[in-house]
Amino acid sequence: MKSLKNGKNTSKLEITNISEHGFWILLSGTEYFLPFEKYPWFKNAKISAIINVKLLHGHHLYWPELDIDLTTNILSNPDKYPLTYN
Repeated sequence: MKSLKNGKNTSKLEITNISEHGFWILLSGTEYFLPFEKYPWFKNAKISAIINVKLLHGHHLYWPELDIDLTTNILSNPDKYPLTYN
């Protein structure tokens, strides 16, 4: 018996897990971990606000309820883009 071909990936962006330490984003086959220690804006956010993320222009993540913008460059190269929080 032959297996059918996999279908087209319809999920470009997904929050796959949220823990007490941070959360994981799956974007086009790449998974990113955002620890609350480095991204404190998310720490006290409601789960519904974290999972309400929009993908703009294929590389720009926007959380409208939290007014947070991040790019895949920031997530891939966090040392190049030190984030500050006041």
